[in-house]
Amino acid sequence: MKPDVTILDYGSGNLRSAQRALERTGAQVTVTSDFTTALEATGLVVPGVGAFAACMEGLRAVKGERIIGRRLAGGRPVLGICVGMQIMFERGVEFGVEAEGCGEWPGAVTQLPAEVLPHMGWNTVEAPEDSVLFAGLDADTRFYFVHSYAAQSWDMDNVGSPLAAPKLTWAEHGGRFLAAVENGALSATQFHPEKSGDAGAHLLENWVRGLS
Repeated sequence: MKPDVTILDYGSGNLRSAQRALERTGAQVTVTSDFTTALEATGLVVPGVGAFAACMEGLRAVKGERIIGRRLAGGRPVLGICVGMQIMFERGVEFGVEAEGCGEWPGAVTQLPAEVLPHMGWNTVEAPEDSVLFAGLDADTRFYFVHSYAAQSWDMDNVGSPLAAPKLTWAEHGGRFLAAVENGALSATQFHPEKSGDAGAHLLENWVRGLS
């Protein structure tokens, strides 16, 4: 059977391009804001473009933060993309204004310390050897980024925790920032896999394969 994946429609994100990219992996894809459908899907994708605060406002309008929280509490996979990754952190700071995120990860999303913003175009990443998302991809593989803000540190302390340490993938634009995180049922990418050609397709296939 095809794994069923729901893309959460909360008024933000490249919904149709994400849908097409996921369908090419063989998944059965639904785009919806329906609470029950998103909660019960085998995999949930949370896209996001634009401002952190606006995305959180849209997410709360469809009770998306509750969907994410309940899914993760039950170990059900969630994949955040671009601002859909950023809102997993405690807070975002844009133009001096701080907005509360979902709080699944500690820390803040802040502006990149780069002379040229946004960071737009193709860039390599530094993935850990045991990454599931990047399995089978070469170290010089490039992914497509469009953003001015990112998480630039990892503040979660897993010392003494029985849970596996998160797998962190980094990239550089003016400084190091988190390009992807794999943390149990919650995975996320700062880049757009749906716009990253064969590399992005391979990454999505890796994630979908893990759903079955």
